[in-house]
Amino acid sequence: MSLPTLLTAADPDPDPDPTVPAAGRARPAPSRADALVEALPWLVRYRGRTVVVKFGGNAMVDDDLKAAFAQDILFLKHAGLRPVVVHGGGPQISRQLQRLGLTSQFAAGLRVTTDETMDVVRMVLAGQVQRELVGLLNEHGPHAVGITGEDARLMTAAKRYAEVDGRPVDIGRVGEIARVDTGVVRDLLDCGRIPVVSSVARSDDAKDAAAGGVFNVNADTAAAALAAALGAEMLLILTDVAGLYANWPHSHDVIPRLTAGELEKLLPSLSSGMIPKMRGCLDAVNEGVGTARVIDGRVRHSVLLEVFGDDGIGTTVVPDERPDERPGERPCEGAAA
Repeated sequence: MSLPTLLTAADPDPDPDPTVPAAGRARPAPSRADALVEALPWLVRYRGRTVVVKFGGNAMVDDDLKAAFAQDILFLKHAGLRPVVVHGGGPQISRQLQRLGLTSQFAAGLRVTTDETMDVVRMVLAGQVQRELVGLLNEHGPHAVGITGEDARLMTAAKRYAEVDGRPVDIGRVGEIARVDTGVVRDLLDCGRIPVVSSVARSDDAKDAAAGGVFNVNADTAAAALAAALGAEMLLILTDVAGLYANWPHSHDVIPRLTAGELEKLLPSLSSGMIPKMRGCLDAVNEGVGTARVIDGRVRHSVLLEVFGDDGIGTTVVPDERPDERPGERPCEGAAA
């Protein structure tokens, strides 16, 4: 039995009859203990380590998946890890624009973001998606704090142009992360909180910033940049596929593991939707993150299955210098021998 199954399985005798001798009562299945034992090495290895999780895909719009994701993040915290959540909100932004009679436009897979659209982006990310997730996490205590990339100058971005037919195209207030100041996130982690970060960033242009200028930033690249700046042990990116397919669309075989060098060779051949996710994984491990993993957010408790299972459920990217090491097997500083 897997750890998530252990967490959600019903107790075989939740309210035992005190008149029945203990020897005659139903006992928990040994597989429950087996699941805990399976998780033990990873609990030891990752205790005290920072894990950045990009929340996206169906997990953002399905109520059961949202609830399971919140449980996973809370489990990480109570297991001694330091989780940080980064989120976007593409489907929610598109729906809100439609309600307001505004058209969603894209160029090279990037949302064209006018000043008017940017107001909607900020409202939806910080006022809807973030608040809902923070609320789920705080149902069991004062754990989560919502912030945006603007707050305390956490993320600063430069204007980004889309490339269409080999030419740069102005797509408005869309940015590429230029700098990350992790102070506010580290303070929250040190206080035992779970930072939930919306992927908007302050403009790196002083005049624009003084006028309140901000940029809409791809959540995958924002999560990767934050993971690198924090020196995270792991970056997890939730998506709506099982992982990186070996030969899409001709095969559904998932590549379980590849090095940074192997991924760099594959990048030009990937579908447009996977490029920012895998580019984020590549940049993260090249900047010192232990492992970067793309996992299927359509699977309940996919975060726990990936972090605490012996076998990963998605695609794991590892740095080139550790090609023979199992994903995640980085020596744990300060761990008891």
